[in-house]
Amino acid sequence: VQLQASGGGLVQAGGSLRLSCTASSSILSLVYMGWYRQTPGKQRELVARITRGGSTNYADPVKGRFTISRDNAKNTVDLQMNTLSPEDTAVYYCRGVTGSVEYWGLGTLVTVSS
Repeated sequence: VQLQASGGGLVQAGGSLRLSCTASSSILSLVYMGWYRQTPGKQRELVARITRGGSTNYADPVKGRFTISRDNAKNTVDLQMNTLSPEDTAVYYCRGVTGSVEYWGLGTLVTVSS
């Protein structure tokens, strides 16, 4: 499975962005998909993930501001990011997991200016 992330860019604090992760094949083959982010010198961290059944969980810093969703027909998983702050600036990555294999997309840069 190949994952392609898109939608990053530059936004002012308080603004919104929507990231999209498109899979090359059916996302129903993936147990869950998620968005992660990484800043220089720090480990990649979970932002949000969604299971095949639609259950979601979010990292505490983004709860109430970010929403992850999936469209099985389009093989996409989106991350709607609202009320962005400079602390959200990072490279965002899409990840998909089967029972034993993980797939990562190339990152998309999100920059939030103050």
